[in-house]
Amino acid sequence: MKTRYGYKVYPLTVAQKFHCYYLDFCPKKEVVNIGTSLTIQTEIDFELLKKCIYEGYDRHECMRLRFTKDKDGTWYQYVVDKEERDIEFVDFSDKSMEEAAEIMEEWTRIPFERWDSPMNRIVMIKTSDGCSGVYMLVDHLTMDAQSLIMFLSDVIQIYCSYVFEEIDYPKEMASYIEQLQKDLAYEAGSKAKARDEEFFHKLIESSEPIYNGIDGRRKLDEEIQRTGNPNIRTAINASRRVDSALDIFHLEEEPTTRLMKFCEKYHISLTCLLLMGLYTYFHKMNNTEDVSVNTAIARRATLKEKKSGGTRIHSFPFRMQIPENKSFIEGIYQIRDLQSEMFKHASYDPVEYFAYRGKLYNNQPGHTYEPMSLTYQPMTLKEKGLDRLGDIKYKTKWYANGATTQAMYLTVMHRPDDNGLDFNFEHQVDAVSREKLEFMYYYLCKIMFKGTENPDMSISDIIKLI
Repeated sequence: MKTRYGYKVYPLTVAQKFHCYYLDFCPKKEVVNIGTSLTIQTEIDFELLKKCIYEGYDRHECMRLRFTKDKDGTWYQYVVDKEERDIEFVDFSDKSMEEAAEIMEEWTRIPFERWDSPMNRIVMIKTSDGCSGVYMLVDHLTMDAQSLIMFLSDVIQIYCSYVFEEIDYPKEMASYIEQLQKDLAYEAGSKAKARDEEFFHKLIESSEPIYNGIDGRRKLDEEIQRTGNPNIRTAINASRRVDSALDIFHLEEEPTTRLMKFCEKYHISLTCLLLMGLYTYFHKMNNTEDVSVNTAIARRATLKEKKSGGTRIHSFPFRMQIPENKSFIEGIYQIRDLQSEMFKHASYDPVEYFAYRGKLYNNQPGHTYEPMSLTYQPMTLKEKGLDRLGDIKYKTKWYANGATTQAMYLTVMHRPDDNGLDFNFEHQVDAVSREKLEFMYYYLCKIMFKGTENPDMSISDIIKLI
C-alpha cells in the first residue's frame, strides 16, 4: 500500500508494534486506551478553548493519525491534513466528583474504531468543585504519556497567549512524520541496529535470569513441583483474565523532597533509586541477588524527539545482579551504569529481544522472569506551561481502562498540587491483590528511606533493619 485517500502511508514503528503484540491476543481492545483529565480552578472561555484545541490538532501530527490495513492484514498509518470533528462539552456541575470520575472512567473503557478513524477524543468539562478543563482519551499506538502531556501543555500555552499579553504564542512542534521516517530507516538494516542487536544478544547470552515473586518464591516453587524440573527459572506471572484495577498510593511532599534531594546530591535519577528499592525488596522476599523487572525507556533524548509526539517507549527487562555486601549507593551506581549502557541501544526492537531470549532458553508460552514493569514519569504540566498561571490551582487525574496483559505495572508520577509522588499500580485483579501491593509499597518506601539515610550501609544490613 502506497497511499490511502490520497495520503502517503507508512509502516508501523517498533514502539507501535510492541503495543500490537499484546493487543492481538487481548480480548479487551481498550487495553491500549489512555484516559486523563486536566482541570483548572478558574473560569474558562470554552469557545476560545475549543479554538485552541483545534490549533493543537494542527500543530501535532500524531493527533491526526489514522490506521489502515491491506488485504494481507499488514497495518499502515497516515496523517490527515485537518481535524474538523466537533469537540464536545459536558457539564458535571450537578454531579459529585466521584460520579464525574466514574463517567470518565467509563469513557476510558470504550475502544476506538481502529481503521481510518480518529484515535483520540477530547471533551471540554466543568466539574462541581469549581474547576474547568478537558478530558482526553488517546490510543497508545499514537501517543505515550509524555506526548499526551506535551499536547495538553501546548493547548494551555496557546490559550494563555490569547488571554495574557505577556505570554508568547508557543514555538512550533516537531514533525511526527519526520521522526517516523528516521525510526523506519533505523529498522531497514542500519549499522546502528546491528550494533544494538549485538549488545542485547550478548546481554541475553551472559546467563539465564530467574523469576522473583512479589510474595516470594511460591510461583517458582509451584512451577518446579509441577514440572519436576529443579532447574526451571521461569514462572507464569499473569492471570488468564485481563481485568485490571488501578490502586494509587500517595507519598507526601516532604518525604518526596528528601528522595529528590538525595538523587540530586549523588547525581542519579529517581528511576535508579526506585530500581534499587525494588531490587532490595525482591532480594528480601526471594533471598536472591538476581532480580529482573521490566523498565520503560522514553527514547526522547533530542528536542525533536521530545516535541514530535507519537509513542516512543521501548520496554526491556532490566536485570540487577548486585552482591548484598555492596553498599546501597554502590548498588545504585551499578544500576546507573547498566542503565546508561542500555539507553545507548534503546532503539532496538523489544519484541525481537523477547523472541531471542525465549528461543535461547526455551521459555514456555506465558512464562516470564519479570514480576512487574516500572515507569517513572518526570514530566509534569507544572514544568510545561501551567507554571505561568501563578497561584491558580489545577488537577490531573488518570483513569483506568480496566484491562492489562501484565500482572503488575507501576507508574510513578509527581502530583500537580504539591509535587509529591503517586505510586500508580495497575494490576490484574486475579494476579495481584491490593493487600499485596500495600505490603510491597510499605517496604519499598522503608528501603528507599533507610538507604538514602544510610547510603554506605550494606544491602544485607538494610534488609535486616527493615
